[in-house]
Amino acid sequence: MRHSSPHRLRRQGPCQLWEVLSRISADDLILEFSDGSKLQLISASRMAEATGLLPEDVLRGLPALEGEADDLKSPEFEVEGLALPAEDVTARSCRCPGKVADANARSSKKQSAATDSHRVLHLQRDLNYLDKVHEEKDVFIQKTRGELCASRQRIHLLTRQQENVAAEVAAEKEAGNIAAAGRLGATSSRLCSELDGERQLVGKITSALKESQNDMWHIEVEQGRLEAVRKALQEEVAAMGQHLQAEAAEQLCKEKAAARKVERGRQLRIREGVRTQREHGLRHQKLVEDAQRHHRIAVKFLKASLGRVRERERQEEMESREHLQRRMDAVLSLKRHIRANRETLQKSQAWGQARATLAEQKAQAEREAVLAQGGDAFKHLSHQRWRQELEAQKRAFEKEQSLRKRRIVARILKEAAEEGRRKTRLSAAKARARLTLRDKTWRYISDLCEGAPAAAAGPTLETEYPAPPKATHLVQAISSESVQGDPGGAASQEVDTLAQPEILGLWNEDCEARQVPREDADRRLLGGSALDEALPARTGARLRGGRGRRRGADGRGGPGRPFNSKPGLIHFKDFDVGRVYKKTIKLINATYSINFCKLVGVEAHLRDFIHVHFDPPGLLSAGMSCDVLVTFKPMVNKDLEGNVLFLAQTGEFSVPLKCSTKKCSLSLDKQLVDFGSLVVGETASRTIRLTNIGGLGTKFKFFPTCEPDTSTSMLKMSSFLLSDDKSLYERVLPSLSEQQLDGDGSSQADIQSQKGSAKPGSRELGEGLPVEPERTTLTPITEMPPSEEQMEIRLGEVTEGDIGPFSSVKVPIIFMPVTPGEAQANFKVTFKNQQCPALYFRARGAAVDAPVWVPTPHVDLKICTYGRLYQDSVLVQSRSKAALRLKFEVCRELRAHMELLPQTGYVQAMSSCSVQLKFKPRHSLPNDAGKYFDKERRVLEAPMTIWVADQVKPVGFTVHAVVTTSDLELSPSEVDFGHCTIYEAIRTQVTLCNHSLLPQEFGFIGLPKFVDIQPNDGFGTIQPLESLLLDVVFQPSKAREYSFELVCKSEINRQFRVSCRAVGVHPPLELSHHQIKFRATALYDTSVATLYVVNSHLSTKSLTHEVPCVRSQGASLMGPTSFEFLPPPGAPLTISPAVGTVLPGKRCLVQVAFRPVLPDEEICREALEALSREAESKLRKDTATQRRDVRQQSLAPMRLHNQERLFRNSMPQNPELQKQELEASCDDLQAAQAALARAFEGKFNKFVVPCVVAAGDVKDNKSGESLRFSPHNTLYLELWCPAVAPPLVVVSDKGKTTFNFGDVAVGHRSIKKVSIQNICCEDLAVEFSVLNPHGPFVLLNPFSRLRAGEGQVLALCFSPQDSVQARETLDVVSRRGTLPLTLVGTGLASVLSCSIRGGILDMGYVLARESVSSSFKLQNDCSLPIKFSMRLDSLGPARSHDRELPQFLASSSHRTDVVGTQNYSGQSVFSVVPVEGVIEPGRTQDFTVTFSPDHESLYFSDRLQVVLFDKKVSHQILLKGAAREHMMFVEGGDPLDVPVESLTVTPTFDWEHREEVEEPRPILVTLDYVQLDTDMPAPPAIRELHVGCIRSTQLSPKKTVEFSVEGTAALQHKGFSMEPSRGAVERGQAKTITISWTPAADFDPDHPLTASALLQLRGDVKETYKVIFVAQVVSGS
Repeated sequence: MRHSSPHRLRRQGPCQLWEVLSRISADDLILEFSDGSKLQLISASRMAEATGLLPEDVLRGLPALEGEADDLKSPEFEVEGLALPAEDVTARSCRCPGKVADANARSSKKQSAATDSHRVLHLQRDLNYLDKVHEEKDVFIQKTRGELCASRQRIHLLTRQQENVAAEVAAEKEAGNIAAAGRLGATSSRLCSELDGERQLVGKITSALKESQNDMWHIEVEQGRLEAVRKALQEEVAAMGQHLQAEAAEQLCKEKAAARKVERGRQLRIREGVRTQREHGLRHQKLVEDAQRHHRIAVKFLKASLGRVRERERQEEMESREHLQRRMDAVLSLKRHIRANRETLQKSQAWGQARATLAEQKAQAEREAVLAQGGDAFKHLSHQRWRQELEAQKRAFEKEQSLRKRRIVARILKEAAEEGRRKTRLSAAKARARLTLRDKTWRYISDLCEGAPAAAAGPTLETEYPAPPKATHLVQAISSESVQGDPGGAASQEVDTLAQPEILGLWNEDCEARQVPREDADRRLLGGSALDEALPARTGARLRGGRGRRRGADGRGGPGRPFNSKPGLIHFKDFDVGRVYKKTIKLINATYSINFCKLVGVEAHLRDFIHVHFDPPGLLSAGMSCDVLVTFKPMVNKDLEGNVLFLAQTGEFSVPLKCSTKKCSLSLDKQLVDFGSLVVGETASRTIRLTNIGGLGTKFKFFPTCEPDTSTSMLKMSSFLLSDDKSLYERVLPSLSEQQLDGDGSSQADIQSQKGSAKPGSRELGEGLPVEPERTTLTPITEMPPSEEQMEIRLGEVTEGDIGPFSSVKVPIIFMPVTPGEAQANFKVTFKNQQCPALYFRARGAAVDAPVWVPTPHVDLKICTYGRLYQDSVLVQSRSKAALRLKFEVCRELRAHMELLPQTGYVQAMSSCSVQLKFKPRHSLPNDAGKYFDKERRVLEAPMTIWVADQVKPVGFTVHAVVTTSDLELSPSEVDFGHCTIYEAIRTQVTLCNHSLLPQEFGFIGLPKFVDIQPNDGFGTIQPLESLLLDVVFQPSKAREYSFELVCKSEINRQFRVSCRAVGVHPPLELSHHQIKFRATALYDTSVATLYVVNSHLSTKSLTHEVPCVRSQGASLMGPTSFEFLPPPGAPLTISPAVGTVLPGKRCLVQVAFRPVLPDEEICREALEALSREAESKLRKDTATQRRDVRQQSLAPMRLHNQERLFRNSMPQNPELQKQELEASCDDLQAAQAALARAFEGKFNKFVVPCVVAAGDVKDNKSGESLRFSPHNTLYLELWCPAVAPPLVVVSDKGKTTFNFGDVAVGHRSIKKVSIQNICCEDLAVEFSVLNPHGPFVLLNPFSRLRAGEGQVLALCFSPQDSVQARETLDVVSRRGTLPLTLVGTGLASVLSCSIRGGILDMGYVLARESVSSSFKLQNDCSLPIKFSMRLDSLGPARSHDRELPQFLASSSHRTDVVGTQNYSGQSVFSVVPVEGVIEPGRTQDFTVTFSPDHESLYFSDRLQVVLFDKKVSHQILLKGAAREHMMFVEGGDPLDVPVESLTVTPTFDWEHREEVEEPRPILVTLDYVQLDTDMPAPPAIRELHVGCIRSTQLSPKKTVEFSVEGTAALQHKGFSMEPSRGAVERGQAKTITISWTPAADFDPDHPLTASALLQLRGDVKETYKVIFVAQVVSGS
């Protein structure tokens, strides 16, 4: 093929065409195409030669064919197994030659089948490809012919146009119109060139068509030759299909067998599940019973608990009231104290000021006297002040020394008295019998647990652990200030008189030298080793005997420590509870001889916290050392002190140990901050340092206070106590052991509280002690508001914060004088830690006034704009008595915008001068001004400076101005209208924003004709900072591109521009109406309007008329054009057709329907409000009723209050309930819809519906893809939709338009009446729509006219003929609207539920000629009353016909009569009451069935039918019963007789001689032992027999039935067992005899086992049964 055809015949390789060409018996064929490609078809005889040309690897590398992968996965291609080794194959072939042959045959068969399928696949693919090429060639030829026809038509059209142009040229030449003739000549030449091009195209298309036809002929010839091959292929495919069906059938059989197996397993699992479920049910029932029992118990305890809770709440309420009253009293008392404190403070301040005034006057007098004498007054006053301070300090120091001496004397006297009392107690204790330490300890613990007083427990432990003396009054009086002193003082090792000996009795005069402490002896007795006991004893004996001598450190035998520790004090500082601390010390031998060291332990109160690890090094030479590891694990946050005890050769020694908690130690570096003299207006700053040298941080706060300055004496006293008394306090306080504190009934916290609550002036110190200073008084200090001086002297930014351990904080103090004079302020520092005392300091300074000032320090220039000049004058006055030189200075940032003239001037004495201020703001002002300009508020605050000669502080004034711009901003700056058709106008909004703080006038000038700006044609006034929305309307007149600018001018001739661009479009379709105004449409009515979509595109000549195009491009293609309307979602509009196609010159009719409806949200809201109003009115009535009842019952006021509160609390819960009811009720929604429709006032909506346009026909789009609609050719339809209230409304049933007839029984009818009213102001003619003539709804009384305001009643009938849900709509049509009425109804058949499950009622065993009754229930489950009647089959007409064959002669499978044995008397053996009646909806009816047999039979039966409305049978109940002549019966076993009695006469027996003539009755019992496939043993086969005794009203000498089994021994040998073998049965009871069988080991499963036993029953007579057992083994899975 030589033309550019997209479809070409693909060449096939010889291997791919093997199967196709093998069936061609003709000679070689060659297909040669026009493009030079050839396809050679060779015969089958030469195929082998052709295939031999290609190697095997080339054939293997050919691409896989389509569908080949799927076929290779078919079952015939599955590999049967792995290849076996050659030896195994040979061995198997030798053993089983027949099997090997069969396997070879199957494999060859499979290989041949695979080869055939492969061949068929290739052949089918090649034939399909040939058909595809044929089809493509055919399509190409059809398209080529179409193009050829179109080209010829264009040639004909061009020829006609050329002839017309030639005629016009001749006419113009004759008329002498040379220009027109030249233009027409150019047109003629263009037509000639187009004609030549079309003719060339026709030639090319003709040649391509011929070539395609030749190829088509070749392909058709080959298809004809391959027709035989195609038929053979079809036959082979059919054969393969049959083969696959056979394999599928075989596979289906296998799957069915597997399914059956799975079903059996499922049945077994179901049975197991049922059994498990039954067990779970029993277990669940037991759990429920337990839960109920526990619930009852819990309820009882809960009631008791609630009673206690209520009682506790009542008590708590009373306590809270009392607490509130106490708080109110405390607040009132606090107010009184505050008032009194204020008065006292005011008095003290007045006194202080008076004293200060007197002192100032005195100092002034002294100063004047010294000046009069010619001396230096300042030096004299300074020396005098220093001398006074020194004398005051000396007096204070002497007073403190005397006070301290008196305290020491009192303390010594107190200790002497305590020591005397202690000696007296020790001497008394020695006379008592000595007890062991364990006995003393247990006695002390028992006394303490029993609450014995501390005095009784004291003597028991005094001999071993004497209680230390109580804390002295000095310790109790130490304030919290002294506790927070320098921790370094704690390390003082000086000996004080308050220290206690570590070994009891060491300081006694009668104590022997080097006596071993008693507590160490007891400790060794309790748990020491033999070496621990022997070594100290031997050492003590040596020392007591004088054989050893104590050697000092100097070697001269003097006293001294045998070992020195490094460090000398084990100090754990600033510990945290829970952490572990370790320290290592070195013990150095300080003697001049060999010595050893042994650890004794730590003191008793440290054993819980301190652990010492020490490995004795043995003998140490002089100067040698050893290490000791001390571990401290704190558990309580308190200070600890003690010693670590060691034993050396020369005696015991100890290393002191101390554990200190974290404390705060705070101080100020100065108490007076002096600013000196400062000019008014200047600012000075000083810093004060707060230092914490303790290990605990805290929060601090600085604030001014009005307290008098008494900090000097307090600080001195505090420092004195810190330096001297703190070591004493820390030594005395740890001596109070925990055992003594517990014995005295106090605690460490009590001691701390006693210390903190110590009052000044306490007499506990003794008569000779003075009163404590006021620093220990903890009275609340009221903060007074800061005075004017404190405002001048104030704190900096940092006034509060956290101070860490071992750190300091600097706090700035700022002095900014406002008025001349002296200023001072007192400040106080408080801390969050209550143990830290408050600190005080004072600040003072003096201020002097400036001689020059500006009367108007603030110059306001109002609102200024950029680029304009503003001027003002500033007046400067002087109070000086001399002329002053002034220099006017503008801040550097504003020198380019502001100027002061003159820059230098003079002001005369006691006069004034003025300076000229010029301000011209530039646009760089916000960046240049920096901090002086607020960019957000546009406020300029420019500080101006006036420098006065010989004056440090300048005089300043501030220039205020609001600087604004005159800019108007148009946004957006560029407007793109996009593509707009010539049939519409596009409106966009432009925002005009005034950034100025002044109003401005504006106007748009020079607008083009196709643009309009509204409102006011683009002119107006814009307010400050206002934004106006302007509508810019663009409506193109032609299809071209538009680009223009909108110019806006302000009143100061500033121009602001907006660039606009748009594209005009002439769409191929147009609408007959671009705007539709619907009539006023009632709610739920429909208005329809029509319009046309017109396609007026008939020619592409743009010279004669306008053609559809985008911009000024070429015209759109002429042909069918499609459109689609896209209505907005949720709009009440329907457009039909929404999609369509319009041919050129045609138009399409489109209908637009408008149906207004109410929004669902509004309907739901109205329904909720209606329900809320109803609920509120109902609740109001209920509340009023309940309140009336409460008042009548004379309840307590509190209960009435609780009742009203319950009423109020219940009201908010109702809306949720109402909302739930609303969601579940449709009637409320309909009522709300009707109410809204009546109150509807009208609504107007405007919708714009776009209509998109696309070239082509919708019907030609077979692929299912949507057409490509052009967004530029979109048309728009504007719809005006007014909605009004409906003219006809339903006034009955709350205005609902849906009428539900409810449930109506089939064959009955229900009638509803509907009231309709005309609410419009004119009469209306009414028509009704036609209902379904075969439906259940009927309109009974139609009418034709309704007057204004008149109402009519419609009667609607619903009569269902079958059980169905019916729904129809009845339209009431008028001229102004339509009222739709929805009719809904349900036809119901009667439904009853019976309490009998399974439809069988078994009456059990009864004695003949006696009766028994049973009852059951029928419930009406439908919503209609049901009439019923009860019928027995034995009394029905069906029993009267003659039977062809008796029932007992027919087989059981053909028996259809359920009526069994009947009474001989002719009366029915079963009866039921009541026979007929009516059951109301939801009610239950009880029925009683009586069974009265008159002879013995086991097959009494009958059928009871429940008939409804004498037509329909609802239930059929099978009644069964059995009768015996005697009171015993046996049930179970396999049936041996028929269930119908024979026609033979029952023989009569002599019951007295029955035992002689009666033969045993047979009972057959078959047992199947299931042998499982698993290894686990199978359960035995089990069957049951039931022996019962019938309850009777007759008197009988025998009340029970006895039974016994004979021959059980023989049964046991065969594997049978019957339990129980004998027993008795009471009347009305039954017992079960369980029969089980387990096969013996030698049992033959192919032969069933047979055995028998006799079962005898003894009651009023004796009966014997022969039980025959047949057992077999069956297999199971």
